[in-house]
Amino acid sequence: MTFALIKERKNPPDRRVVFSPQACQEVMEAFPEARIIAEHSDIRVFPDQAYQIAGVPVLEDVSEASVMLGVKEVPPSALIPKKKYFFFSHTIKKQPYNRGLLQEILKKKIELYDHETIVKANGGRLIGFGRYAGLVGAYNGFRALGFRQQTFILPKAENLPDLRAMKQALNDITLPPLKIVLTGSGKVAKGAKEILEHLKIQKVAVEAFLNEEFTTPVYCHIDVLDYNKRSDGAPGSRKEFYKDPSGYESDFMRFAKAGDMLITGHFYGQGAPYLFTREDVKDSAFNLKLVADITCDIDGPIACTVRPSTIAEPFYGYDPTTEKETAFDAPGAITVMAVDNLPCELPKDASEGFGEMFMEAVLPAFFNDDKEGILERAKMTTAEGTLTQRFSYLQDYVDGIE
Repeated sequence: MTFALIKERKNPPDRRVVFSPQACQEVMEAFPEARIIAEHSDIRVFPDQAYQIAGVPVLEDVSEASVMLGVKEVPPSALIPKKKYFFFSHTIKKQPYNRGLLQEILKKKIELYDHETIVKANGGRLIGFGRYAGLVGAYNGFRALGFRQQTFILPKAENLPDLRAMKQALNDITLPPLKIVLTGSGKVAKGAKEILEHLKIQKVAVEAFLNEEFTTPVYCHIDVLDYNKRSDGAPGSRKEFYKDPSGYESDFMRFAKAGDMLITGHFYGQGAPYLFTREDVKDSAFNLKLVADITCDIDGPIACTVRPSTIAEPFYGYDPTTEKETAFDAPGAITVMAVDNLPCELPKDASEGFGEMFMEAVLPAFFNDDKEGILERAKMTTAEGTLTQRFSYLQDYVDGIE
């Protein structure tokens, strides 16, 4: 079976790739039936020559491959009919801007496997860039802090060679005694926590965070039942909340009043309470001055996140009074970092980490008759040009009804 590493064609350019040259060698050693070729690319973080040295042919035309491996959306015009494609399609939530992409995939009778749909039997994600989003997001949060307070300057992560250099840059800063809130329990939050631990910031319990003052920086890592509570006052249940959050309301304001900085690593489910609203931000006791919103749900649970920011211009301000965007360092503004493609700033490390997960979780399924159902669950479209039963809910979206 031949796998092709396809060129990333989306703008702004994405330098990530599913497999590094070293990973390609490891794949071909572990799975002798696998052959890997690479499409010529002048933007990929690993140069064509590195693949050639690793024994991977670099070609202008990779249509001989049966499986196409990419990262971001493939432009409809670049899709090759009757192939298997793996990439982040951003269609599973019926995103209007990619309706045409899914329509073209069906028209060309392509089997689509979205990286987001590669899950365990219980629905847990098997692969992704979450850790690197958390790492870069937290780093960017401290970078914003330095600019806002005019106390230190951190270089852009994209201008550093790798994660090691990014962490090294953090060794040169001195933080004031601020109180940081970190939300979430998944890979994003763990990546952000890795940065906090690298900075040797002390972790404190909820009650201490809410009621005590500190002379050094501290952080409090909170989960859904810390910042949500049942509306009827009864004890909450994590399982119940994830199944049906309608009986819950936000209890986040107590953290907003005590904290200085928020780093978001939570997953926001449909119907869950907003962490804080625009009215909450107007409360004189609301104390958060800086939000590193890695989750980046626009006009949603984090009221000050009014738009995504970019790697080129990662920060903006939110004026609580006008509810409008302003300069990131304007008096009274909340500084917001809401870059929605953070792993792109660490393309080498992110690609290497992603490749390890893909090789471990996905590749065996091609050679063991998919005994664990990995490919079956992930498959969105068929070679006949139809949606699979699991993704039949997208039919109205495809038809333009929704």
